[in-house]
Amino acid sequence: MISQIQAFYRNKIVFITGGSGFLGRVTIEKLLRSTEVKRIYVLIRPKKGVGIRDRIAAWESDPVFSVLLKLNPKFSDRVTAIAGDCGLPDLGISVEDRKLLLNEVQIVLHCAATVRFDEPLHVALDINTRGTLLVVQLAKEMRRLETFVHVSTAFSNCVIHHINEAYYPEILACSVDKIIALREMLSNDLFDNMAPALLGQFPNTYTFTKALAEQVVQKEASGLPACIFRPGMILATFKEPITGWTDNLYGPLSILYGCIFGVLRVTLLDKNARAHIVPVDYCANMVLTAAWNTAVENVQKKENVTDKLPLTDPIIYNYVNSDQNPVKWRNFTNAVEDLRFVCPLEQMIWYPFLKTYTKLWAFELAILLYHILPGHIIDMVLRLRGQRPRMIKMYDKIHNNIKKVSEFATKNWTFSMNNTDRLIECMTLEDRRLFECDMNGLNWNEYFKVAVFGMREYLAKEKPTEKSYRNARKIMKRFQVLHRIVQIIAYGSVPALIWLVICVIPGVLH
Repeated sequence: MISQIQAFYRNKIVFITGGSGFLGRVTIEKLLRSTEVKRIYVLIRPKKGVGIRDRIAAWESDPVFSVLLKLNPKFSDRVTAIAGDCGLPDLGISVEDRKLLLNEVQIVLHCAATVRFDEPLHVALDINTRGTLLVVQLAKEMRRLETFVHVSTAFSNCVIHHINEAYYPEILACSVDKIIALREMLSNDLFDNMAPALLGQFPNTYTFTKALAEQVVQKEASGLPACIFRPGMILATFKEPITGWTDNLYGPLSILYGCIFGVLRVTLLDKNARAHIVPVDYCANMVLTAAWNTAVENVQKKENVTDKLPLTDPIIYNYVNSDQNPVKWRNFTNAVEDLRFVCPLEQMIWYPFLKTYTKLWAFELAILLYHILPGHIIDMVLRLRGQRPRMIKMYDKIHNNIKKVSEFATKNWTFSMNNTDRLIECMTLEDRRLFECDMNGLNWNEYFKVAVFGMREYLAKEKPTEKSYRNARKIMKRFQVLHRIVQIIAYGSVPALIWLVICVIPGVLH
Protein backbone atom coordinates (compact mmCIF):
# COMPACT_ATOMS: atom_id res chain seq x y z
CA MET A 1 0.00 0.00 0.00
CA ILE A 2 1.36 3.43 -0.97
CA SER A 3 1.88 5.96 1.80
CA GLN A 4 0.12 9.21 0.98
CA ILE A 5 2.23 11.11 3.47
CA GLN A 6 5.49 9.78 2.07
CA ALA A 7 4.32 10.67 -1.44
CA PHE A 8 3.54 14.21 -0.29
CA TYR A 9 7.01 14.82 1.19
CA ARG A 10 8.91 13.35 -1.77
CA ASN A 11 11.25 16.03 -3.22
CA LYS A 12 9.75 18.70 -0.96
CA ILE A 13 11.74 21.55 0.60
CA VAL A 14 11.05 22.19 4.29
CA PHE A 15 11.90 25.10 6.57
CA ILE A 16 11.84 24.34 10.31
CA THR A 17 12.39 26.61 13.29
CA GLY A 18 13.38 25.14 16.64
CA GLY A 19 15.16 22.35 14.77
CA SER A 20 17.82 22.02 17.46
CA GLY A 21 15.18 21.58 20.16
CA PHE A 22 13.63 18.40 21.54
CA LEU A 23 10.61 18.11 19.22
CA GLY A 24 12.50 19.72 16.35
CA ARG A 25 15.26 17.12 16.22
CA VAL A 26 12.83 14.20 16.42
CA THR A 27 10.78 15.75 13.58
CA ILE A 28 13.86 16.27 11.41
CA GLU A 29 15.08 12.73 12.09
CA LYS A 30 11.69 11.33 11.13
CA LEU A 31 11.59 13.34 7.91
CA LEU A 32 15.06 12.17 6.90
CA ARG A 33 14.50 8.52 7.86
CA SER A 34 10.94 7.96 6.62
CA THR A 35 10.55 10.31 3.65
CA GLU A 36 12.45 11.34 0.55
CA VAL A 37 12.38 15.02 1.43
CA LYS A 38 14.71 16.94 -0.86
CA ARG A 39 16.07 19.49 1.61
CA ILE A 40 15.48 20.75 5.14
CA TYR A 41 16.44 24.31 6.01
CA VAL A 42 16.91 24.61 9.77
CA LEU A 43 16.95 27.95 11.58
CA ILE A 44 19.90 27.68 13.96
CA ARG A 45 20.90 30.25 16.55
CA PRO A 46 24.66 30.97 16.37
CA LYS A 47 26.53 30.11 19.57
CA LYS A 48 29.78 31.64 20.70
CA GLY A 49 32.67 29.53 19.48
CA VAL A 50 30.41 27.03 17.65
CA GLY A 51 29.45 27.55 14.01
CA ILE A 52 25.93 26.70 12.82
CA ARG A 53 27.28 23.99 10.50
CA ASP A 54 29.21 22.49 13.41
CA ARG A 55 25.99 22.30 15.39
CA ILE A 56 24.38 20.29 12.58
CA ALA A 57 27.50 18.09 12.29
CA ALA A 58 27.26 17.34 16.02
CA TRP A 59 23.99 15.51 15.37
CA GLU A 60 26.01 12.56 14.10
CA SER A 61 26.98 11.80 17.71
CA ASP A 62 23.48 12.44 19.07
CA PRO A 63 21.72 9.18 20.09
CA VAL A 64 18.46 10.28 18.45
CA PHE A 65 20.17 10.21 15.04
CA SER A 66 21.96 6.87 15.62
CA VAL A 67 19.45 4.77 13.64
CA LEU A 68 19.44 7.26 10.76
CA LEU A 69 23.24 7.38 10.74
CA LYS A 70 23.39 3.61 10.18
CA LEU A 71 20.81 3.79 7.38
CA ASN A 72 22.32 6.85 5.73
CA PRO A 73 25.75 8.05 6.98
CA LYS A 74 25.43 11.16 4.76
CA PHE A 75 21.99 12.23 6.04
CA SER A 76 23.28 15.73 6.88
CA ASP A 77 23.79 16.42 3.16
CA ARG A 78 20.04 17.08 2.97
CA VAL A 79 20.14 19.53 5.89
CA THR A 80 21.16 23.19 5.48
CA ALA A 81 21.66 25.46 8.47
CA ILE A 82 20.24 28.98 8.27
CA ALA A 83 21.75 31.39 10.79
CA GLY A 84 18.99 33.13 12.71
CA ASP A 85 17.15 33.64 15.98
CA CYS A 86 13.41 33.90 16.57
CA GLY A 87 14.07 36.54 19.22
CA LEU A 88 15.72 38.95 16.77
CA PRO A 89 14.22 41.42 14.26
CA ASP A 90 13.57 39.70 10.91
CA LEU A 91 14.47 36.43 12.67
CA GLY A 92 18.14 37.42 12.34
CA ILE A 93 18.17 35.96 8.82
CA SER A 94 20.50 37.48 6.22
CA VAL A 95 19.13 39.02 3.00
CA GLU A 96 20.62 36.18 0.92
CA ASP A 97 19.17 33.43 3.11
CA ARG A 98 15.79 35.14 3.18
CA LYS A 99 15.71 35.27 -0.62
CA LEU A 100 16.64 31.58 -0.72
CA LEU A 101 13.78 30.61 1.62
CA LEU A 102 11.22 32.73 -0.23
CA ASN A 103 12.08 31.12 -3.56
CA GLU A 104 12.37 27.48 -2.49
CA VAL A 105 10.42 26.54 0.65
CA GLN A 106 7.13 24.64 0.33
CA ILE A 107 6.56 23.50 3.93
CA VAL A 108 7.05 25.54 7.12
CA LEU A 109 7.15 23.86 10.55
CA HIS A 110 7.37 26.48 13.28
CA CYS A 111 8.54 24.60 16.40
CA ALA A 112 10.72 27.26 18.02
CA ALA A 113 9.80 28.48 21.51
CA THR A 114 11.24 29.18 24.90
CA VAL A 115 9.49 26.77 27.28
CA ARG A 116 10.84 28.20 30.53
CA PHE A 117 7.95 29.12 32.83
CA ASP A 118 9.95 31.86 34.55
CA GLU A 119 11.32 33.49 31.41
CA PRO A 120 11.24 37.33 31.64
CA LEU A 121 8.20 38.58 29.75
CA HIS A 122 10.18 40.53 27.18
CA VAL A 123 12.23 37.43 26.26
CA ALA A 124 9.20 35.12 26.09
CA LEU A 125 7.26 37.65 24.00
CA ASP A 126 10.14 38.22 21.57
CA ILE A 127 10.60 34.49 20.90
CA ASN A 128 7.14 32.97 21.32
CA THR A 129 4.92 35.78 20.03
CA ARG A 130 6.85 38.23 17.89
CA GLY A 131 8.93 35.35 16.53
CA THR A 132 5.71 33.64 15.41
CA LEU A 133 4.56 36.87 13.74
CA LEU A 134 7.84 37.12 11.82
CA VAL A 135 7.68 33.46 10.71
CA VAL A 136 4.09 33.90 9.48
CA GLN A 137 5.04 37.07 7.61
CA LEU A 138 7.94 35.20 6.01
CA ALA A 139 5.65 32.32 5.03
CA LYS A 140 3.16 34.73 3.40
CA GLU A 141 5.90 35.82 1.00
CA MET A 142 6.96 32.28 0.05
CA ARG A 143 6.07 31.70 -3.59
CA ARG A 144 5.75 27.92 -3.34
CA LEU A 145 4.18 27.58 0.12
CA GLU A 146 1.91 24.54 0.43
CA THR A 147 1.47 24.20 4.19
CA PHE A 148 2.36 25.90 7.49
CA VAL A 149 2.24 24.33 10.98
CA HIS A 150 2.52 26.38 14.15
CA VAL A 151 3.38 24.26 17.21
CA SER A 152 1.58 25.71 20.23
CA THR A 153 0.72 23.92 23.50
CA ALA A 154 -2.43 22.31 24.89
CA PHE A 155 -2.09 24.73 27.83
CA SER A 156 -2.02 27.96 25.82
CA ASN A 157 -5.54 28.67 27.11
CA CYS A 158 -5.11 27.14 30.57
CA VAL A 159 -7.18 29.81 32.29
CA ILE A 160 -10.24 27.84 31.14
CA HIS A 161 -10.68 24.18 32.01
CA HIS A 162 -12.47 22.73 29.01
CA ILE A 163 -10.50 23.59 25.90
CA ASN A 164 -12.06 23.19 22.46
CA GLU A 165 -10.20 23.27 19.17
CA ALA A 166 -11.00 26.96 18.95
CA TYR A 167 -9.47 30.40 19.44
CA TYR A 168 -9.91 32.28 22.72
CA PRO A 169 -8.93 35.94 22.17
CA GLU A 170 -11.38 36.98 24.91
CA ILE A 171 -9.20 35.52 27.68
CA LEU A 172 -6.39 37.98 26.93
CA ALA A 173 -6.29 41.25 28.86
CA CYS A 174 -5.00 43.04 25.78
CA SER A 175 -4.77 42.29 22.06
CA VAL A 176 -1.52 40.97 20.64
CA ASP A 177 -1.06 44.07 18.47
CA LYS A 178 -1.20 46.37 21.49
CA ILE A 179 1.14 44.20 23.56
CA ILE A 180 3.76 44.03 20.80
CA ALA A 181 3.46 47.80 20.34
CA LEU A 182 3.92 48.26 24.10
CA ARG A 183 6.99 46.03 23.97
CA GLU A 184 8.52 48.22 21.27
CA MET A 185 7.95 51.42 23.29
CA LEU A 186 9.22 50.32 26.71
CA SER A 187 12.55 49.19 28.10
CA ASN A 188 12.98 45.52 29.01
CA ASP A 189 12.77 46.19 32.76
CA LEU A 190 9.73 48.45 32.52
CA PHE A 191 7.92 45.97 30.29
CA ASP A 192 8.75 43.07 32.62
CA ASN A 193 7.40 45.06 35.57
CA MET A 194 4.03 45.17 33.81
CA ALA A 195 3.87 41.35 33.62
CA PRO A 196 1.38 40.85 36.50
CA ALA A 197 -1.12 43.26 34.92
CA LEU A 198 -0.67 41.87 31.39
CA LEU A 199 -0.74 38.18 32.35
CA GLY A 200 -3.97 38.43 34.31
CA GLN A 201 -4.99 34.86 35.21
CA PHE A 202 -2.19 33.19 33.23
CA PRO A 203 0.18 31.34 35.59
CA ASN A 204 3.40 32.13 33.69
CA THR A 205 4.92 33.96 30.74
CA TYR A 206 5.14 30.77 28.67
CA THR A 207 1.41 30.03 28.46
CA PHE A 208 0.60 33.74 28.09
CA THR A 209 2.93 34.33 25.14
CA LYS A 210 1.81 31.07 23.48
CA ALA A 211 -1.82 32.28 23.75
CA LEU A 212 -0.74 35.54 22.10
CA ALA A 213 1.03 33.57 19.37
CA GLU A 214 -2.21 31.76 18.55
CA GLN A 215 -3.90 35.14 18.13
CA VAL A 216 -1.07 36.07 15.73
CA VAL A 217 -1.75 32.96 13.64
CA GLN A 218 -5.50 33.58 13.68
CA LYS A 219 -5.05 37.18 12.46
CA GLU A 220 -2.07 36.92 10.16
CA ALA A 221 -2.37 33.39 8.73
CA SER A 222 -6.05 33.53 7.74
CA GLY A 223 -6.28 32.40 4.14
CA LEU A 224 -2.94 30.57 4.30
CA PRO A 225 -2.79 26.75 4.21
CA ALA A 226 -2.02 26.80 7.93
CA CYS A 227 -2.87 24.94 11.13
CA ILE A 228 -2.07 25.01 14.83
CA PHE A 229 -0.86 21.92 16.68
CA ARG A 230 -1.47 21.89 20.46
CA PRO A 231 0.39 19.01 22.16
CA GLY A 232 0.29 18.22 25.87
CA MET A 233 3.44 17.84 27.95
CA ILE A 234 5.99 16.33 25.57
CA LEU A 235 8.06 13.54 27.13
CA ALA A 236 10.50 10.84 25.95
CA THR A 237 10.16 8.79 22.78
CA PHE A 238 8.08 5.64 22.96
CA LYS A 239 9.06 3.67 19.86
CA GLU A 240 11.16 5.61 17.38
CA PRO A 241 13.85 6.18 16.44
CA ILE A 242 15.01 4.65 19.74
CA THR A 243 12.94 3.89 22.82
CA GLY A 244 12.98 6.20 25.83
CA TRP A 245 15.23 8.90 24.38
CA THR A 246 15.12 12.32 26.01
CA ASP A 247 17.59 15.14 26.51
CA ASN A 248 15.82 17.36 29.02
CA LEU A 249 14.14 17.49 32.41
CA TYR A 250 11.11 19.57 31.52
CA GLY A 251 7.86 19.19 33.43
CA PRO A 252 7.07 15.86 35.12
CA LEU A 253 10.34 14.25 33.98
CA SER A 254 12.23 16.34 36.54
CA ILE A 255 10.04 14.86 39.29
CA LEU A 256 10.64 11.31 38.08
CA TYR A 257 14.38 11.91 37.67
CA GLY A 258 14.79 13.42 41.15
CA CYS A 259 12.80 10.56 42.64
CA ILE A 260 14.81 7.71 41.13
CA PHE A 261 17.98 9.48 42.33
CA GLY A 262 16.57 9.43 45.86
CA VAL A 263 16.80 13.24 46.08
CA LEU A 264 13.15 14.18 45.56
CA ARG A 265 10.76 12.58 48.05
CA VAL A 266 7.73 14.89 48.14
CA THR A 267 5.95 16.92 45.49
CA LEU A 268 2.79 18.87 44.72
CA LEU A 269 0.59 16.58 42.66
CA ASP A 270 -3.00 15.35 42.50
CA LYS A 271 -2.94 11.64 41.73
CA ASN A 272 -6.54 11.73 40.50
CA ALA A 273 -5.95 14.51 37.97
CA ARG A 274 -5.44 13.69 34.29
CA ALA A 275 -1.81 13.72 33.18
CA HIS A 276 -1.87 15.22 29.68
CA ILE A 277 1.47 13.81 28.58
CA VAL A 278 2.44 12.77 25.05
CA PRO A 279 5.47 10.91 23.62
CA VAL A 280 7.68 13.13 21.46
CA ASP A 281 7.77 10.63 18.55
CA TYR A 282 3.96 10.62 18.39
CA CYS A 283 4.06 14.44 18.37
CA ALA A 284 6.56 14.54 15.51
CA ASN A 285 4.35 12.20 13.49
CA MET A 286 1.35 14.42 14.24
CA VAL A 287 3.20 17.54 13.06
CA LEU A 288 4.07 15.88 9.75
CA THR A 289 0.56 14.43 9.36
CA ALA A 290 -1.09 17.79 10.10
CA ALA A 291 1.15 19.51 7.53
CA TRP A 292 0.22 16.91 4.89
CA ASN A 293 -3.52 17.13 5.58
CA THR A 294 -3.50 20.94 5.59
CA ALA A 295 -1.88 20.97 2.15
CA VAL A 296 -4.31 18.36 0.79
CA GLU A 297 -7.38 20.18 2.09
CA ASN A 298 -6.13 23.47 0.68
CA VAL A 299 -5.81 21.93 -2.80
CA GLN A 300 -9.31 20.41 -2.51
CA LYS A 301 -10.80 23.77 -1.53
CA LYS A 302 -9.27 25.45 -4.56
CA GLU A 303 -10.53 22.73 -6.87
CA ASN A 304 -14.09 22.82 -5.52
CA VAL A 305 -14.55 26.59 -5.36
CA THR A 306 -14.53 28.71 -8.50
CA ASP A 307 -14.93 32.10 -6.82
CA LYS A 308 -12.38 33.71 -4.55
CA LEU A 309 -12.03 31.71 -1.33
CA PRO A 310 -13.22 33.46 1.86
CA LEU A 311 -10.57 33.86 4.54
CA THR A 312 -10.84 31.13 7.19
CA ASP A 313 -9.07 30.69 10.51
CA PRO A 314 -6.35 28.04 10.51
CA ILE A 315 -7.61 24.73 11.89
CA ILE A 316 -6.52 23.66 15.39
CA TYR A 317 -5.49 20.17 16.52
CA ASN A 318 -5.58 19.47 20.27
CA TYR A 319 -3.34 16.52 21.10
CA VAL A 320 -3.56 14.91 24.54
CA ASN A 321 -4.40 11.43 25.84
CA SER A 322 -7.98 10.58 24.98
CA ASP A 323 -11.04 9.66 27.04
CA GLN A 324 -10.76 6.18 25.52
CA ASN A 325 -7.24 5.73 26.90
CA PRO A 326 -6.72 8.23 29.73
CA VAL A 327 -3.74 8.39 32.05
CA LYS A 328 -3.71 9.97 35.50
CA TRP A 329 -0.85 11.18 37.65
CA ARG A 330 -1.51 8.08 39.77
CA ASN A 331 -0.20 5.97 36.87
CA PHE A 332 2.86 8.22 36.72
CA THR A 333 3.70 7.89 40.43
CA ASN A 334 3.00 4.15 40.37
CA ALA A 335 5.77 3.87 37.80
CA VAL A 336 8.23 4.95 40.50
CA GLU A 337 6.96 2.30 42.88
CA ASP A 338 6.95 -0.44 40.24
CA LEU A 339 10.24 0.33 38.50
CA ARG A 340 12.60 1.36 41.29
CA PHE A 341 13.85 -2.22 41.68
CA VAL A 342 13.74 -2.97 37.95
CA CYS A 343 15.69 0.12 36.87
CA PRO A 344 17.72 1.48 39.82
CA LEU A 345 20.56 3.99 39.51
CA GLU A 346 24.12 3.41 40.68
CA GLN A 347 24.27 7.13 41.51
CA MET A 348 21.26 7.13 43.84
CA ILE A 349 21.80 8.83 47.20
CA TRP A 350 18.82 7.29 49.03
CA TYR A 351 15.99 4.78 48.67
CA PRO A 352 13.54 6.11 46.03
CA PHE A 353 9.99 6.90 47.17
CA LEU A 354 7.54 9.69 46.48
CA LYS A 355 4.85 11.27 48.64
CA THR A 356 2.36 13.62 46.96
CA TYR A 357 0.33 16.52 48.33
CA THR A 358 -2.35 18.72 46.80
CA LYS A 359 -2.20 21.51 49.40
CA LEU A 360 0.73 23.93 49.54
CA TRP A 361 0.77 24.07 53.36
CA ALA A 362 1.01 20.26 53.61
CA PHE A 363 3.80 20.25 51.02
CA GLU A 364 5.70 22.94 52.96
CA LEU A 365 5.48 20.87 56.15
CA ALA A 366 6.54 17.67 54.37
CA ILE A 367 9.65 19.20 52.80
CA LEU A 368 10.89 20.18 56.28
CA LEU A 369 10.95 16.51 57.30
CA TYR A 370 11.87 14.82 54.00
CA HIS A 371 14.15 17.42 52.35
CA ILE A 372 15.34 20.27 54.59
CA LEU A 373 16.31 18.21 57.66
CA PRO A 374 18.22 15.50 55.69
CA GLY A 375 19.72 18.25 53.53
CA HIS A 376 21.18 20.06 56.56
CA ILE A 377 22.58 16.78 57.92
CA ILE A 378 24.30 15.99 54.59
CA ASP A 379 25.64 19.55 54.30
CA MET A 380 27.04 19.31 57.84
CA VAL A 381 28.86 16.08 56.93
CA LEU A 382 30.20 17.74 53.77
CA ARG A 383 31.54 20.68 55.80
CA LEU A 384 33.28 18.30 58.24
CA ARG A 385 34.95 16.68 55.23
CA GLY A 386 36.11 20.05 53.96
CA GLN A 387 33.72 19.97 51.01
CA ARG A 388 31.31 22.63 49.84
CA PRO A 389 27.72 22.15 51.13
CA ARG A 390 25.21 21.84 48.29
CA MET A 391 22.04 20.03 49.37
CA ILE A 392 20.04 22.98 50.77
CA LYS A 393 20.89 25.12 47.76
CA MET A 394 19.81 22.28 45.47
CA TYR A 395 16.55 21.77 47.40
CA ASP A 396 15.74 25.48 47.08
CA LYS A 397 15.89 25.10 43.28
CA ILE A 398 13.87 21.86 43.36
CA HIS A 399 11.11 23.39 45.50
CA ASN A 400 10.89 26.47 43.27
CA ASN A 401 10.58 24.26 40.17
CA ILE A 402 7.88 22.12 41.81
CA LYS A 403 5.84 25.22 42.61
CA LYS A 404 6.22 26.49 39.03
CA VAL A 405 4.79 23.30 37.49
CA SER A 406 2.28 22.55 40.28
CA GLU A 407 -0.49 24.35 38.36
CA PHE A 408 -0.35 21.57 35.76
CA ALA A 409 -0.01 18.69 38.23
CA THR A 410 -2.83 19.58 40.62
CA LYS A 411 -5.59 20.84 38.30
CA ASN A 412 -7.82 19.06 35.81
CA TRP A 413 -8.35 20.05 32.19
CA THR A 414 -10.53 18.44 29.54
CA PHE A 415 -10.05 18.81 25.80
CA SER A 416 -12.15 18.23 22.70
CA MET A 417 -10.20 16.55 19.90
CA ASN A 418 -12.70 16.28 17.04
CA ASN A 419 -10.29 17.68 14.45
CA THR A 420 -7.49 15.41 15.64
CA ASP A 421 -9.76 12.35 15.58
CA ARG A 422 -10.88 13.14 12.02
CA LEU A 423 -7.28 13.63 10.94
CA ILE A 424 -6.23 10.22 12.24
CA GLU A 425 -9.32 8.59 10.69
CA CYS A 426 -8.46 9.93 7.24
CA MET A 427 -4.98 8.33 7.32
CA THR A 428 -4.44 5.11 5.39
CA LEU A 429 -3.45 1.97 7.30
CA GLU A 430 0.08 2.29 5.91
CA ASP A 431 0.35 5.90 7.07
CA ARG A 432 -0.95 4.95 10.52
CA ARG A 433 1.84 2.39 10.71
CA LEU A 434 4.59 4.66 9.39
CA PHE A 435 3.47 7.83 11.18
CA GLU A 436 1.95 6.41 14.34
CA CYS A 437 0.11 9.06 16.35
CA ASP A 438 -3.08 7.42 17.63
CA MET A 439 -2.79 7.33 21.43
CA ASN A 440 -5.97 5.28 21.88
CA GLY A 441 -3.89 2.12 21.66
CA LEU A 442 -0.88 3.35 23.63
CA ASN A 443 0.12 1.11 26.55
CA TRP A 444 0.92 3.66 29.27
CA ASN A 445 2.54 1.17 31.65
CA GLU A 446 4.91 0.11 28.90
CA TYR A 447 5.56 3.75 28.03
CA PHE A 448 6.52 4.68 31.60
CA LYS A 449 8.86 1.69 31.73
CA VAL A 450 10.51 2.78 28.47
CA ALA A 451 10.79 6.37 29.74
CA VAL A 452 12.46 5.36 33.01
CA PHE A 453 14.98 3.10 31.27
CA GLY A 454 15.69 5.88 28.78
CA MET A 455 16.17 8.40 31.55
CA ARG A 456 18.72 6.10 33.15
CA GLU A 457 20.67 5.71 29.93
CA TYR A 458 20.43 9.14 28.28
CA LEU A 459 20.21 11.53 31.24
CA ALA A 460 21.97 9.70 34.08
CA LYS A 461 24.48 8.29 31.53
CA GLU A 462 24.45 4.82 33.10
CA LYS A 463 25.02 2.00 30.65
CA PRO A 464 22.19 -0.56 30.31
CA THR A 465 24.45 -3.52 31.15
CA GLU A 466 23.69 -6.41 33.48
CA LYS A 467 26.74 -5.48 35.60
CA SER A 468 25.45 -1.92 36.04
CA TYR A 469 21.95 -3.12 37.00
CA ARG A 470 23.42 -5.66 39.45
CA ASN A 471 25.56 -3.01 41.19
CA ALA A 472 22.58 -0.62 41.34
CA ARG A 473 20.34 -3.28 42.92
CA LYS A 474 22.94 -3.90 45.64
CA ILE A 475 23.05 -0.18 46.38
CA MET A 476 19.24 -0.09 46.38
CA LYS A 477 18.98 -2.91 48.93
CA ARG A 478 21.52 -1.20 51.18
CA PHE A 479 19.57 2.06 51.09
CA GLN A 480 16.31 0.19 51.65
CA VAL A 481 17.67 -1.26 54.92
CA LEU A 482 18.88 2.19 56.01
CA HIS A 483 15.51 3.67 55.06
CA ARG A 484 13.66 1.10 57.20
CA ILE A 485 15.99 1.78 60.16
CA VAL A 486 15.34 5.53 59.88
CA GLN A 487 11.59 4.85 59.68
CA ILE A 488 11.69 2.69 62.84
CA ILE A 489 13.65 5.36 64.72
CA ALA A 490 11.32 8.12 63.50
CA TYR A 491 8.11 6.22 64.25
CA GLY A 492 9.49 5.02 67.59
CA SER A 493 10.33 8.54 68.66
CA VAL A 494 6.67 9.63 68.41
CA PRO A 495 5.33 7.44 71.26
CA ALA A 496 8.51 8.23 73.23
CA LEU A 497 7.78 11.96 72.94
CA ILE A 498 4.14 11.40 73.90
CA TRP A 499 5.22 9.39 76.99
CA LEU A 500 7.72 12.12 77.86
CA VAL A 501 5.08 14.85 77.64
CA ILE A 502 2.35 12.92 79.50
CA CYS A 503 4.28 11.07 82.20
CA VAL A 504 7.79 12.37 82.79
CA ILE A 505 7.51 16.14 82.46
CA PRO A 506 4.51 16.55 84.84
CA GLY A 507 6.34 14.45 87.49
CA VAL A 508 9.48 16.56 87.24
CA LEU A 509 7.47 19.77 87.55
CA HIS A 510 5.77 18.48 90.73
